[in-house]
Amino acid sequence: MAPMQVLEIPPACLVVLCGPAGSGKSTWAARRFLPTQVVSSDDCRARVGDDAAAQEVNREAFELFHATIGLRARLGRLTVADSTALQPQARRDLLRIARAHRLPTALLLFDVPLEVCRARNAGREREVPAEALREQHAQLAAARDAVAREGWDRIVVFGSPEEAEDWGVQVLPRPAP
Repeated sequence: MAPMQVLEIPPACLVVLCGPAGSGKSTWAARRFLPTQVVSSDDCRARVGDDAAAQEVNREAFELFHATIGLRARLGRLTVADSTALQPQARRDLLRIARAHRLPTALLLFDVPLEVCRARNAGREREVPAEALREQHAQLAAARDAVAREGWDRIVVFGSPEEAEDWGVQVLPRPAP
């Protein structure tokens, strides 16, 4: 089935995924973007700590996350930042990187019910602790209220997994030199 809505994005853009664990961010991105375009905080954690769940290397993982996004931004590459991005500072850091390189931004908010996140989390190989998931979902409400004032060029809110699946992505062609 063809998507009902299409997110048109420039070929040089920072797309930020925002939502709790189990909201479908990574799966959604994997179906719509090249693997090289997606920079995942979990992958960065695994690279520096040999385990995507290694919370003790979070600082180093996010150094790598931001450095990789910054390098791709400097090169004018489409980049998808795949982390929860639920804390205001996390979103500010990503927005700052994009602005430093004059890239347009899109924030995709996965506003998925907690019950859906819990069910998906239960089926994961690497479960997020229940308390952490509840905290992320509480942060989601604050993010939902804040993102409109943060300076994103485009914001799309997915209110359910079905709504997210209804969206496709079209990367616009690069302008002729």
